[in-house]
Amino acid sequence: MSNLKYQLQGLILRNQDGSFSVQAGRKKCLIQIASQLKEGGYRLQSVNSLKPKHVNYLVERWQTEKLSPGTIKNRMGHIRWWAEKVGKSSMLPKSNNGSNQAITLDLEKRSYIPTESKGKELDSVKLERITDNLVKLSLKLQREFGLRREEAIKFRPNYALRGDQLVLKSSWTKGGRPRTLQIRTDAQRALLAEIQQTVGGGALIRTDRNYKQQLKSYEWQTSRVGLDKNHGLRHMYAQQRYLELTGWQPPINGGLTSKELTPEQKIIDRETRLKISNELGHSREQITVIYLGR
Repeated sequence: MSNLKYQLQGLILRNQDGSFSVQAGRKKCLIQIASQLKEGGYRLQSVNSLKPKHVNYLVERWQTEKLSPGTIKNRMGHIRWWAEKVGKSSMLPKSNNGSNQAITLDLEKRSYIPTESKGKELDSVKLERITDNLVKLSLKLQREFGLRREEAIKFRPNYALRGDQLVLKSSWTKGGRPRTLQIRTDAQRALLAEIQQTVGGGALIRTDRNYKQQLKSYEWQTSRVGLDKNHGLRHMYAQQRYLELTGWQPPINGGLTSKELTPEQKIIDRETRLKISNELGHSREQITVIYLGR
């Protein structure tokens, strides 16, 4: 392991900002950046050696590789975090379209309007090949209720089940926002009964593991059988709910766009999007564009 990678890992361990998934994404990105700097002939001896020329090289490389503006901006966010932790935050422009004397960034505006659906069905054949039954149950929760991965792993039926409602604890959810979901279908009830029978009062985490260890099992098991991009289960949930509540397909699946809706349909569309946004644990109706199209 290079000295820079080693020091970046130490920096991450000393500054555990954000959720576990955010920290994992940051570590993966910064380790990749260290490798790319080395490939470009930049052998940084320390995390404090970061200079404008390194950032310029990375941005130019990513643009040459035709990475999307969104991907580049996400990576720049991790570099800003790195610069801040070593006291060099002033080195970078505050905006992705700003500049200072040493660094000029001219990144295209990120588009949040998807052009194709990311919805994904849960492949039953691949699901059966998973040997950790708790991982299976977490995946089924993602499919049936549109839960995030962390929510589906930390899920405890003895806390969540409240009659015909499902209550998600703040420590399970993104941003610490608790939420309540209606238990609507026979498939949902059958799954919840199976979870209760399997874990009793526990979470979908093996008793000899903590959350991080169970997450690693989830990642390994799903990767081994080819069940990747499981956030797509959440997209599929949103799209199916939209069809169920409105009676027509969302724009991302070929349904009517906002310009094509009648005034009456626009009212239904907005109410439906607000409901789905709440069910997914978001606070804004606009975020549903990512799942449903516009």
